[in-house]
Order: sequence, then structure tokens, then C-alpha cells
Amino acid sequence: MDFLALTAASGLISLITNASSVVNGLLTHYGYLAILLLMTMEYASLPVPSEIILPLIGFFAAKGDFSFIGALAVVTVAGIIGMAIDYFIAYYVGKDIVYRHAGRFHISKRSLDEFDAWFNRNGAFAVFVARLIPVARGLVSFPAGFAMMKKSTFFAYSIAGALIWDVILMLFGYYGLASNSISVVLSGVAVFAVAIYVIYHLARRELRKRR
Repeated sequence: MDFLALTAASGLISLITNASSVVNGLLTHYGYLAILLLMTMEYASLPVPSEIILPLIGFFAAKGDFSFIGALAVVTVAGIIGMAIDYFIAYYVGKDIVYRHAGRFHISKRSLDEFDAWFNRNGAFAVFVARLIPVARGLVSFPAGFAMMKKSTFFAYSIAGALIWDVILMLFGYYGLASNSISVVLSGVAVFAVAIYVIYHLARRELRKRR
């Protein structure tokens, strides 16, 4: 079992490292536009990993390719756009239609159910906390929209939680990955991303227990 676990972890790290290389290329060639598009997609629940993008943004800021504050501003704008997309889809379209087409966007109905139940128990606090949990970060916009949560409350709690997540991951890249070797940077991002996803699965298991 230990060998299998080690093999699976190695494969996941390799996959994340390859994804990091793709993101690195996009950031290098398209700069702030790449940040805007990638982070909008991430906040709109598409399978784009902020755990890779944000540390790399911090790394480029440390090199002087981006302004840290400027990049954070773009990330925040992208977050608001992405959150709004999911929230207003859920708000105006409704649960039945969203659930019917969720699979096309690689969104698990089971995950939606879990976070819908969690939101119903915790309300605005669930929105804030979910912005600090991988994958759940985007999904929580749907139950908030289904419940027609007050828009000002939704965006206030969402932005507060998102800013904490964004700043921490960008600072990780800025201070922890300030290396001239891109291979060191990508390997560090891969290991960090694996750790973050372990946290997500532990949090998801706890949600299931509470259900």
C-alpha cells in the first residue's frame, strides 16, 4: 500500500508540474491578461488550479515581471467576475437546470449537494470559509445563488475570504519560491498543491460526517 501511495503521489506531482509549466508559459507570454482569464475561470468553478497559478504569479512578481499589488488587483477583479458568473447562473436559472448540466463543466452533483447542505446550515460564514478551501472556493457560489442570498452579503464575504487565499498563495510564491531555477519553482508548486488538495479532501470528509 505504501508503494502504491508513493506511486500515486509521484504521478500527481508529475501531473501538477506539467500543469505548472503550461501556466508558466501563459503568464510569460500574456501577462496580466493571462492572470485575468485564468483566475476568472478558476473562480467560475472551471478546472483551473489557483494553487498553481497564484504562487507562480508571486514568483513572477518577485522577479519584477509583475507588480505584486497590480497582479493582486487583477486577481481580485477576476475573482469578482468568476463569482458573479456562478452566483447569477444559480440565482436566475435555478437548481434543477444547473444540476442537469453540471457534468458538462466537470462539476460533481455530489459536491454541489454537500456544499448546498453546508451552506444551508452556516449561511454567510460558509461562503467566507469555503473561499479558503480548494475546489469548494468556486462551488459555494451555487448554493448562495440557489438560496438567493443577498448580493451585498455574498460578495462581501466572498471577497474577504478570497483575498486571504489569494494573498497567502501569492506570498508563498513571492517569498518561498523566489528562485532562479524554474524547475525548483515548479516542483515546489507541485508539492504545495498536493498538500492543499489533501486539506480539501479532509475538509470534504468532515462535511460528509456532519451530513
